[in-house]
Amino acid sequence: MTTMGVDPRALEDEDLFRELRHIHETRSEALFHGSDDALERHTSRTEELEREYLERFPERHIDPERLRSGARMRGL
Repeated sequence: MTTMGVDPRALEDEDLFRELRHIHETRSEALFHGSDDALERHTSRTEELEREYLERFPERHIDPERLRSGARMRGL
């Protein structure tokens, strides 16, 4: 893994959450206005952070509304 910035594995949980929130907040800006390199870097950093989150929290809460069955129920 080639990491720019702090290796996600070295982040405390609170720092990981903060980094994830920030990177998701800046996604549109990177997509609409960033260079190809900046967008590629943003994408890879997002993947690094999300992969670390999923490693740490494999039993994370899944909102039933975010499942297909929940979407079908909303459509009724």
